[in-house]
Amino acid sequence: MSELTPRSELRSRSELRSRSGVPKVAGIARHGRLRRANPWPTILKFVGGALAVLLVSGASVGAIAVNSLTSKTTTVDLIGQTEGPPPQIGAIDGGFNILIVGSDTRAGQDGIGGDTEEVSSALNDVNIVLHVSQDQTNAVAISIPRDMVVGIPECPWNDGSGDVKGYSTEAINTALYYGGLPCVVLTVEELTGLDIQFAGLITFQGVIQMADAVGGVPVCVTGPIFDDGITIGSAGTYTLSGSEALGFLRTRAGVGDGSDLTRISSQQVYLSSLVRTLQSSNTLGDFKKVYSLANAALSNMTLSSSLASVPTMVSMALALKNIPIERVTFVQYPGTTGNTEGIYAGKVKPDTTRGDQLMQYVLSDQPFALEAAGDGQGSELNPNATALPTDPTATPVDNSTLPVLQGVRGQTAADQTCSIANNY
Repeated sequence: MSELTPRSELRSRSELRSRSGVPKVAGIARHGRLRRANPWPTILKFVGGALAVLLVSGASVGAIAVNSLTSKTTTVDLIGQTEGPPPQIGAIDGGFNILIVGSDTRAGQDGIGGDTEEVSSALNDVNIVLHVSQDQTNAVAISIPRDMVVGIPECPWNDGSGDVKGYSTEAINTALYYGGLPCVVLTVEELTGLDIQFAGLITFQGVIQMADAVGGVPVCVTGPIFDDGITIGSAGTYTLSGSEALGFLRTRAGVGDGSDLTRISSQQVYLSSLVRTLQSSNTLGDFKKVYSLANAALSNMTLSSSLASVPTMVSMALALKNIPIERVTFVQYPGTTGNTEGIYAGKVKPDTTRGDQLMQYVLSDQPFALEAAGDGQGSELNPNATALPTDPTATPVDNSTLPVLQGVRGQTAADQTCSIANNY
């Protein structure tokens, strides 16, 4: 853990918002109002949070069942957040931000990754912040590499013993160790300039149980992948579930160049495929599947108190209903590895120039296109992909007229991609 520059010298969120005249998005309040629901959000919740977990699968999930699930959930208050009355279902409008965090804790994980005597700390392995636009026509899910060096702001220690005084140059995955989920929220807010109203944290077991509940996810790979928890012998498409799904999502050595950046690109292969799986398998109309998904997620989660109410979760899911998957964009916050020294040695150095450009689009709710689907290192378009089924009643979505954001890795939820195996 390194302490270098005092917090006063770090960029503030207001400074980021003011660059190039980009205003803070209006209407994103601590209790902003939302509307609508679509299967694609489940993917985000699956890997790093699975927050509402499709609690709006139509009328099939009754209030009693939902309340029995949320009663299992641990909650935490976000710092500086003022609580108001829960919204009525369907009454929420506007945009919102939700942070989904995956913990690598070994406590209560049945030996996955070793026991607590081998690994006693808990770090935020996955950090995905989902921004839904004010008009609810597009959404961006930003993955922040766990090894990216950022500022950790002042926040209460996780054990309640006082306050973390703040660090200017730490890997972002130390934020959970220092101050739990609330500290991760503050850290991501400072990096991105977004006000985060909702947050959730999930464990390894939650990911495994959700993979089983959905019946597995088809994943395309370009070659063999061998790493802890995952063994794939050759190129092809494989349906991954349970511990294999977790192993695939966690592997770094097995994909791309072995870095955290290409792992994120590979994870997005899984995420987009899960979206398509949910759409084609009638998961949302199957009470048993939905209840299993919800039970797996909420039994293994810590939720912000702002999120841990049935009306809020249902209203949030309803807010996502009509966003086409072509306008759901997965990106990673820009950064570089290799040829770095000092505090960045073995870590990810943020590319603040491109990062600020990305956040200017996000903060102003401007949809954008990427140069390519995948980055050519951790993922690439599937050359054997077949056309996705279309809804004849839906309005076609054309991304060709959108401005192209240069130098940012990612893909839309509609892109069919393959993970590039690391043939070391």
